[in-house]
Amino acid sequence: MKELFNDAIYQPLYNALTFLISIVPFGDVGMAVILLTIVVKVLILPLSNKALISQVRMREIEPEVRKLKEKYGDNREELAKRTLELYREKKINPFSGCLPLLIQLPILMGLYFVFFKESGAVINPDLLYSFIHVPDPVTYHFLGLIDISQKSLILALLAGFAQYIHTKMSLQAPAPRSGDGKVSFSDEFARSMHIQMKYVFPIMITGIAFITSGVIALYFIVSSVFAIAHELVMKRTRTT
Repeated sequence: MKELFNDAIYQPLYNALTFLISIVPFGDVGMAVILLTIVVKVLILPLSNKALISQVRMREIEPEVRKLKEKYGDNREELAKRTLELYREKKINPFSGCLPLLIQLPILMGLYFVFFKESGAVINPDLLYSFIHVPDPVTYHFLGLIDISQKSLILALLAGFAQYIHTKMSLQAPAPRSGDGKVSFSDEFARSMHIQMKYVFPIMITGIAFITSGVIALYFIVSSVFAIAHELVMKRTRTT
């Protein structure tokens, strides 16, 4: 499995990054990281679209799902039956977004590991294809300002902030508490997960970005900004 991952995902991405370093001005690794992240995101865009459309459609029927929970909250079997009927009526498969996300995961992991290995390391000629040459020069001073081979608090904070904006945009609001004070376990769990995803995940991204390197932080920033732009475009498309 490790060899398959290396041959099919890691090595092609490593060579792509090396090639981009050789063609960007001054061998700027930061610019190459941005370009490769955007290229990969564009290539997997059809999968991302399917996952995002599924999320948006689920969000659109959330008010109706809440009404069902209020009406059949004490009868789990009836609630499940009515919810499935609603999904069928709206022609929504609640799991349709899972497969595209699972397919994307190894690709995005490969991208992360390439950038992690590239953080301050000398390019390994043994991993390069015969038609890819070791670039010269190679500089880790992104735009001549920030050494992304080292930890960067500024980039780490930007990565966390960008992730927070994306998470806030993509999460659907939890169900409001009812007037009688009764809260179902599922609603309370959803509320707890909403808070954790909204605040804890961006903090985790900030921490990972800081303890690794500026390369990883830059990757997180570009990924989040691309995801934000993608979601804005999809929302505008659905409302026109």
